[in-house]
Amino acid sequence: MVKFTILAGGFAKFIATYLFDSEAGSLTLVKQNPTGENPSWIASHPQNSSILYAVNEISPVGSLQSFVVSSDGGLRLVDTVTSGGNGPTFTNPLSTGEVTAMNFGSPNCALVATDSNDPLRFSRTSPLVQFPAGNGPSNPHMSLEHKDEVFLPDLGGDKIWRLVRDGAPGNFKVQGQINVDAGSGPRHIAIHDNVLFIVSETVSTLTAMEIPPAPNGTALPPIANVSTIPPNFLDAKFAAAEILISTPTARFPDPLIYVSNRNLGPEFDPRGDTIAIFEIKRASVKTAMDRASAKKNRMLRHPHRGLRTSVTSASRLSLVAQVPTGLKQIRGMNLGPTISGGDKFLIAGANVDGGVVMFRRVNGGRNLIEVARNERITSRTSFVFV
Repeated sequence: MVKFTILAGGFAKFIATYLFDSEAGSLTLVKQNPTGENPSWIASHPQNSSILYAVNEISPVGSLQSFVVSSDGGLRLVDTVTSGGNGPTFTNPLSTGEVTAMNFGSPNCALVATDSNDPLRFSRTSPLVQFPAGNGPSNPHMSLEHKDEVFLPDLGGDKIWRLVRDGAPGNFKVQGQINVDAGSGPRHIAIHDNVLFIVSETVSTLTAMEIPPAPNGTALPPIANVSTIPPNFLDAKFAAAEILISTPTARFPDPLIYVSNRNLGPEFDPRGDTIAIFEIKRASVKTAMDRASAKKNRMLRHPHRGLRTSVTSASRLSLVAQVPTGLKQIRGMNLGPTISGGDKFLIAGANVDGGVVMFRRVNGGRNLIEVARNERITSRTSFVFV
């Protein structure tokens, strides 16, 4: 039996608390914790699950909040600071102590320092990072820490900005960028084995590429570029949203990629939006020596050995499932923690209608089966297991 407490953000004035009981197959709404307006994206502190951060996705200026999480999933507000820009859509804490706020409606973002003795307390002096977008659009949508950089997909600018620390905590600068196809709209990203995976909203694709050298290396040719759109959805306009890559465990040894597909209409399939599941394949390529040279080598140097070969590996992506969710405009989802069997489960929510659904990962994670659904709140957009 597994029981998990799950927090869920959304477009309201509260963060919801759910209790999932795997044995009973139930997902119960326990609390609605008051917050600032529209805590659309929430994130847990990486070393302390009793600390939660949330952005308030509002205009003309949003904000960033911190909370203490109680043992029953209740929240107590501790601090609020401006995000410095319009409509922040995403937040996550960095290993260096800052907490990010991606201002989707402004060409900037905040990486707000926290008190070194109290990560619940925000600095008021962290400067904004302005993106050199010129006269073009700039809509930062996510942040992802990788080694000593922070990668930021810019949906409007068709770039992945590369930020590095620039002095005191909370001070960062743009050191370069990775350009992507014009009009593709990179929304969310993930990194696995030094390969960058990009989900592009406008064209609904999943792209894999090696990370070019910093600071401003030329974008490398993609390893793979595949559509995330499910087949047989007539008159539908899809916009890919979230990407998750599972952590290999004994139960699920292969890393798998989960991408949420939002149907923007005008026709809406009664099966709901889908979650596309991709497998990372390794394609081996053998390179043999010239026959004459090989024969000579075998005769002169290795008379008892066969032909020597060298093997190189390259990633490619294979779609293994498109799972209907019964959700309308799925935005966020999350995998359960690898401890206590939590990696068996994936939770997802609707931005418009359908509530919250818990799925069980089956067939090694290559498919999903619905376990429980709660529709008491029709719209939830981000999730944290605590």
